[in-house]
Amino acid sequence: MAEHRKKTKKGTPPLKPLAPDAAARLQEQLAGVREALAAGEDLEDIKARITPEADDLLWNLHLINALAQIRDKAVAPLLAAFFGKSPDKEINKALKRALHVLKTRGVAVPEDILPREEARPRLLAPSPAALAYVSQIFGDGERYVVLEGPKEFLGRGNVLLARLSDVHGFRECHLLSVTRKQREELWDHLREQGLGDFAEVPPAYAVRLLEDAFNLDFANEAALRYSPLRSLIWQHWGLPESPEKQEDRLPALGDTERRLYLERSKQLARTEIFQSWLPSMEEVGVWVKKVQEAQESPLVLAEHQQQARYEQILSEAALALYPPESRPRWSRRLLEMAYFLDLKGLAEEARAARAAADDLAGEAASPLRGENPFLLGLVTYAVQLGLEYLKQTEAKAPSGLVTLTGEPLIR
Repeated sequence: MAEHRKKTKKGTPPLKPLAPDAAARLQEQLAGVREALAAGEDLEDIKARITPEADDLLWNLHLINALAQIRDKAVAPLLAAFFGKSPDKEINKALKRALHVLKTRGVAVPEDILPREEARPRLLAPSPAALAYVSQIFGDGERYVVLEGPKEFLGRGNVLLARLSDVHGFRECHLLSVTRKQREELWDHLREQGLGDFAEVPPAYAVRLLEDAFNLDFANEAALRYSPLRSLIWQHWGLPESPEKQEDRLPALGDTERRLYLERSKQLARTEIFQSWLPSMEEVGVWVKKVQEAQESPLVLAEHQQQARYEQILSEAALALYPPESRPRWSRRLLEMAYFLDLKGLAEEARAARAAADDLAGEAASPLRGENPFLLGLVTYAVQLGLEYLKQTEAKAPSGLVTLTGEPLIR
């Protein structure tokens, strides 16, 4: 049952307290804002003193409420700059309450400080001429989305090319006007850049990806290029679909089937499409060193003890590289990849990715649970590559240096 917060007499639910470290950080930032205001700094300098969090609603609500307690004419523009275009209903309500509080305390707040809400498009069903394509997701959470349609659908162009990040939002946004030949050249260029194949997707799915990225940071330069096109895109490509609709398109997995494909997900790390997901040599270097030291140790261990030691090192690496707070994001990435793989006809890989995503989404914080096989597969393969690299470099080193010998010890 969902937890309901007790409402105050005015009907506004009290906010859940911030964690102690977050509360201390908030007070530190507020002190910086007061210092900047006292020094007469301009809005951009004051903005640099605080950090709204795109994926932390509670932090943003506390930040809005706290700023509203500062009686200064610069606070209203500051709040509007950070939160004025937020699509989140709770943020909008908190912002309007904060501006009202400032007014009641005698602070001048311009009537037009908040942007007018965009009118909903009249046509919600996507047009048959509105096409949408997506790339795979890369290891840093980035992917490309391409919309194609007649020029009247996008205003001044017929192709929208966007690079999106599930952390930073829009990274690039280009509206292009291309001929049929130039369109083919564009796709060839994308393939030459190592972006692999694209998959055609339902238009509303692509719109959701664009809107999710826009909501992460609607004020960066690329997002501002996208913003004027939103109404046209909604009108012709449709409104963004819900994430649940995408999950419904994937084949359901029974408990026995899910366990089987979860174990198979460990092998996804060795497939070409997941190569960009591997941790770098720099990231796994410390654990490569630990495995190397274990291999060279004079301590004689039984084979099962050796294997247990290597598994312990790899589990430590997986937990450090993929801490618990990051795993919901990895789960979402895998679920998106499962859909992409299914669209490309890779049904077995799609099921393995779905099983790994479900496992990460439902992880319990228990050391007895065992590491997620997909993440363990990424770490294992990256460490193996690191050991092979060291072996090759040490083989070229002057004689007298220790080199790796024997069979691979990580299975």
